[in-house]
Amino acid sequence: MKRLSLILTFVAFLLLLTKHSPLNAESKVAVQSIEAFTEKMNRHEGYFDFYWDKKKGKVYLEIANVDEEFLYVHGLATGLGSNPVGRDRGQLGGQKVVRFTRVGPKVLMVQRNLRFRAITENELEKRAVEESFAQSVIWGGEVAAETDERLLVDVTSLLMSDAHGVTGTLKSSDQGDFSLDLKRSAVFLDRCKAFPDNTELEATLTFKSKNPGRYVRQTTPTAQSLTLRQHHSFVKLPDGDYQPRKYDVRSPCISITFADYASPLDKPLEYRWITRHRLIKKDPTAEISEPVEPIVYYVDAGAPKQIQEALVEGASWWNQAFESAGFKNAFEVKLLPADADPMDVRYNVIQWVHRSTRGWSYGGSVIDPRTGEIIKGHVSLGSLRVRQDQLLVHSLGNDSGRAPANVRCSCCGIGGVEAISLAGMSGVAESANPLEVSLARIRQLSAHEVGHTIGFVHNFAASTYGDRASVMDYPAPRIKIDDQGQLDFSDAYAVGIGEWDKVSVKYAYTQFADAVAETKGLDEILRDAADREMIFLSDSDARPAGAAHPLANLWDNGTDPLEELAHLMKVRRIALEKFSPTQLPAETTTADIAQYLTPLYLHHRFQLQAVGKLIGGNLYAYGYADKNSTPNEPVSTAVQIAAVEALIETIHPKELMLDVELLKSISPRPYSSIRDSEILPKQTGRIFDPLAAARVATDLTLNELLQHQRLARFARQSNGNPDIAPVNLIRRLVGKTWIEKTEAEHAQVARVVRESVVEHLLALVDNRSADVEVRAAALAGLQMVVNLPGEDGDRDVEFNYLMKERIKRFLERPYTELPTPKSLDTPPGSPIGSKR
Repeated sequence: MKRLSLILTFVAFLLLLTKHSPLNAESKVAVQSIEAFTEKMNRHEGYFDFYWDKKKGKVYLEIANVDEEFLYVHGLATGLGSNPVGRDRGQLGGQKVVRFTRVGPKVLMVQRNLRFRAITENELEKRAVEESFAQSVIWGGEVAAETDERLLVDVTSLLMSDAHGVTGTLKSSDQGDFSLDLKRSAVFLDRCKAFPDNTELEATLTFKSKNPGRYVRQTTPTAQSLTLRQHHSFVKLPDGDYQPRKYDVRSPCISITFADYASPLDKPLEYRWITRHRLIKKDPTAEISEPVEPIVYYVDAGAPKQIQEALVEGASWWNQAFESAGFKNAFEVKLLPADADPMDVRYNVIQWVHRSTRGWSYGGSVIDPRTGEIIKGHVSLGSLRVRQDQLLVHSLGNDSGRAPANVRCSCCGIGGVEAISLAGMSGVAESANPLEVSLARIRQLSAHEVGHTIGFVHNFAASTYGDRASVMDYPAPRIKIDDQGQLDFSDAYAVGIGEWDKVSVKYAYTQFADAVAETKGLDEILRDAADREMIFLSDSDARPAGAAHPLANLWDNGTDPLEELAHLMKVRRIALEKFSPTQLPAETTTADIAQYLTPLYLHHRFQLQAVGKLIGGNLYAYGYADKNSTPNEPVSTAVQIAAVEALIETIHPKELMLDVELLKSISPRPYSSIRDSEILPKQTGRIFDPLAAARVATDLTLNELLQHQRLARFARQSNGNPDIAPVNLIRRLVGKTWIEKTEAEHAQVARVVRESVVEHLLALVDNRSADVEVRAAALAGLQMVVNLPGEDGDRDVEFNYLMKERIKRFLERPYTELPTPKSLDTPPGSPIGSKR
């Protein structure tokens, strides 16, 4: 009995302890009503009501419908300002279809796996697919209070998590091992708002590191402490009235892809639906009708006024395309209201983004992953690209006049080297006005990036048919030569939407009477485009070094790549001959002359790529086996041979020489200046190096002429024809650069070209990815150089000996050793600072 009494006493003690324990206190809080728990908090009513606990600095979310799906989107409200790192103001993250589900005291945020589906009414079939593939729980919290079926959850930890992956991006870009510092992070209440169909929440996040990288040091006041603001959107999913549209490989539409495991065995497993805004006619029977609701885009009022006007005008061009799809006044562009948040999903926005260097602009969208419906378009335009356009126009047309001293551009406040004002320009030809040309480019850029957000990818063939048939190509400035031999910039950039853009909008947005009419009508739209010789070629056809289609190019012009290269070389020659440092903008330093000279000297770089694709080139178009399709055919032998000759001509020493008086005018950069990566490299210390410039230009040509994949196609296409065998191409190159005599004044540049040829052939010989016939041809070219006879009095005797020894020593090395060819850094070409 005594033992039993002791046991009962111990149990009573445990019960008393439990009653007053912290755990039990928490359980009491958990069953507290929402009204009582939030009595002293600020309530914000909307799609998800949320409460702000000022004392604790916490946000509580009220969940009225557990297990109801919604769209969760995260992004960055503020950016690092570094293009190479790529974490910018207004950057959107991924969109996820999620739901809150309750498990006892816990609330989990669960993301549905939409890559694998069962589109069927059979619930067991759906369940089988759901249970076969993983889902993702992306956040978890605990119930803080509840009333009836409504739950209250502290979501502060979600807001202050690194949802956007900033630490991973910083690490992968060699910017240091950063970690989130919660002590220096907090909710940013000013940007926390609730609306009927969306709730927007934001937090200030501070990341810390002991070893911050170079780009972080360049853009933060204290590099060890990087602070950004992260935005979170909780969005009501659209209703079920939207009708997905099937993707066609001939169309330029962005698409979502998923596998439907309920698909019949005689149907494809993979489905693709295009992305597009919901647009419905008020009168479906009318050929042209106003929409029930137009698509409205808002321009960032934080952009300078002239930029605002250009952005509005360029984006508004798309209304022309919607008219071709049967809609009137379907696309509108306005200024963003002062009280509107650009991250709010209710607004399609065109945002003006600043970085420390120039870079790409982006057009992204918030998309319903279930259907492909675009909910929000979001454009981010880099502000520094306009400066590069001004720089280019000044370098090409600097003999038109000079700007008055101490003038700043009224549109963007650019002064000195990078600006010229409309004021005081009466003596300047209107066609060469850098500001006007730059604003024309901004209009085109606005239309281009908006094009992505309404559902379209690039068409890099569009510049070669019609008159610049799409804003979705990358435009090179069209510079004409007038009857007096002067450069004419009046038609530098296109105005208005292109014919291909109308095809794109017609495919994505035309409204049809029923599914049968839609299938037939969509096919007719693409067939009609093909009949007009308009084809679709995008990034995978254009960007790879060994890309095959000669019409798929970035920053090119004209229907004939060879003719355009000849034209650009003439433009380049005229501009170099007229280039005068004394006629650059006021206050240009002598060091900055090199900044203007660089894009002019390399003005032909992108057209080289267009011509290079003729070598081993193939003409093809996308289609379907059961429909009429364009055969895959090689470019004609005559055109390929002409391309080889044209490329070799671009590295003739006379094309690479620079005027001696011009070189005398360029000084080293002052001690107060930062080294500019966009200036031609040097092997001469701080003094401008014309031979290094020649080497860079030569390398650009040889990269195209000796690209191993196109030479392999060249070999396949030869089929016994010696004219287009790789060995004869390389022999022709060696003959023109090594054997043909050069003028004495060209001797130094000629040696630079010859060394580059040798280095490229050495690399090609041991390129294990290259076709064996290509490597054999490269070896034959090197043997030609080795076997060249020496001549008495040859001014190149020492150089020739060096090159022959270089080749011999290389060929005698163990086979496992790969070549280490000499190379110089090529100044960035495309806006991101890419070397291609």
